Amino acid sequence: MPLNFKGFKNLQKNIGELSKKTEIKLTELMSPSFVSGCSKFNTIEDLFDASGFTIESPADFSAIPDEEWEKFIVENTSFSSWNEMQHKALEHYTKQQLQKGL
Repeated sequence: MPLNFKGFKNLQKNIGELSKKTEIKLTELMSPSFVSGCSKFNTIEDLFDASGFTIESPADFSAIPDEEWEKFIVENTSFSSWNEMQHKALEHYTKQQLQKGL
């Protein structure tokens, strides 16, 4: 019986595509499946809207006091910090990208 390397070839392709990425939009990193799995919100936009902060640009996001943002994340997600949420989102994103087509 011949070996089927299709899965391995797809994995190689996925690794190649992922390694070319130099930037990931926050809305792509924090996918609806990720956000809904760790909070009561369906999307990162819903989470932003509920925060009470105006977030329409990276500058808006940077202007949010760190302590207030951390408090919001702790109270509204399953994470103990924004940093932890970002790291878990990256793990989730990477796993999804590597498993495409497998």
